[in-house]
Amino acid sequence: MQKLDQVSNKIKVLTINNPKKPGDMKWYNILKPGKKEIDYLKKEFDFEEKHLEASLSKMSAQRPMIYQGKNYLFIILHFPIQYKGRIIPGEIEFFIGHGFLATLHDNKNKTLNDFFNYCQKESVFLESYQYESSAILLYEILEKLIQDSYLLLDENNIKINEVEKKIFSQQQKIITSKLLTLKVNIINIRRIVQNHKNIMKKLTEMKSSLVSQKQITRYYDMLAEHSQRIWEFSEIQKEIIESLHDTSESVMSYKINNIMKTLTIVSVILMPLNLVASALGMNMDPNPLKTQSGITYLTSVSIVFIILIIIMLIFFKRKKWL
Repeated sequence: MQKLDQVSNKIKVLTINNPKKPGDMKWYNILKPGKKEIDYLKKEFDFEEKHLEASLSKMSAQRPMIYQGKNYLFIILHFPIQYKGRIIPGEIEFFIGHGFLATLHDNKNKTLNDFFNYCQKESVFLESYQYESSAILLYEILEKLIQDSYLLLDENNIKINEVEKKIFSQQQKIITSKLLTLKVNIINIRRIVQNHKNIMKKLTEMKSSLVSQKQITRYYDMLAEHSQRIWEFSEIQKEIIESLHDTSESVMSYKINNIMKTLTIVSVILMPLNLVASALGMNMDPNPLKTQSGITYLTSVSIVFIILIIIMLIFFKRKKWL
């Protein structure tokens, strides 16, 4: 049995109550917390002021952390989310204690919101419903958020394959832009998840009066393994993207070299022709190059130009510059 209380536009409280178990458990989902929301938590719980202030501070988003409070744990974690085509860190603060779990976030994490809505309708299928344990509910939330990271890696794989197929096309600028975007996304994923494994290991030490320590250790060890696997997959993607970027740069350099070679050959061919043309245009009286009649004169000049071009083309061909 579950019950949803809408305390305000930003605060929803979901009560998860298994009739077979004594008591109940509450999940406080708080969106875009401000002073009013923090004041509400002060009235409901005995949280330390510094932890509540950390939920408002943008500086807390710089790194994940876990603190032991009085009868509760305060945790800050980051998860990769997609926003306008880029992967950015989405911060979530957790307050967890006996019979309650509070999540504070900016409402951009679709996975967390979807899971909260799912729990309203299908709580009977939750492991946290079976135990009425906030430690298990936290595990289920983290498991969903970490699984979402796999989906982002899969999307990156699809984009990497698309770029790989087009890397020898004529759309070098577009490919370079896509590769740089992928590179930034992978770096962000790695930066976000790099400390997950350590946090999960610390959570294995969490105490619960409803669930055995062995079971908690098993659950959070699984999350640590997932975090390690995501790190390894992202490392592979990082190496692939760097290789593709190097290949793209080589293709671009090859094309630029070919263009420069063509321009250089044309310039070298035109230089003697310009010299001859300048000589013909000199105001000399008499000009030995202009002593012939008009048609004979033009024919002679054309022949000289053609012979010069042929000689230089043969020279370039023998030097294997063409």
